[in-house]
Amino acid sequence: MSLEREDQLQQAIGSLPRLSLASIRPTPLEHLPRLSSELGGPEIYIKRDDLTGLAFGGNKTRMLEFAMADAQAKGAEVIVFGAAVQSNYCRQMAAACARLGLELYLILRPVRPIDHQEVQGNHLLMRLFG
Repeated sequence: MSLEREDQLQQAIGSLPRLSLASIRPTPLEHLPRLSSELGGPEIYIKRDDLTGLAFGGNKTRMLEFAMADAQAKGAEVIVFGAAVQSNYCRQMAAACARLGLELYLILRPVRPIDHQEVQGNHLLMRLFG
């Protein structure tokens, strides 16, 4: 991508409404020297999105910063979203809505029939967030 095109893209993204949901932004890159050495390859780094601070972190936080800003700008009071029962996105959305005071209805589809009986993992966290 040309530098001019990259500048245009950054300006376009910068003009979008965005909330601050992450406590650390940008999240750091962590060098993994032992893994790099073990694999005998190039230097390996990992993006530490687990440090965002919202519902145990994850890369979904950045997307939600834009989506929730758009919802608030449009006067939304209720969010409806559907995904799998153990969805990381739903877990983060539940935390974001709780933080912002938005009502959330999740339509959760089971991956296996047992998912209807056990409330654990992300499903449990989503319920705890309200």
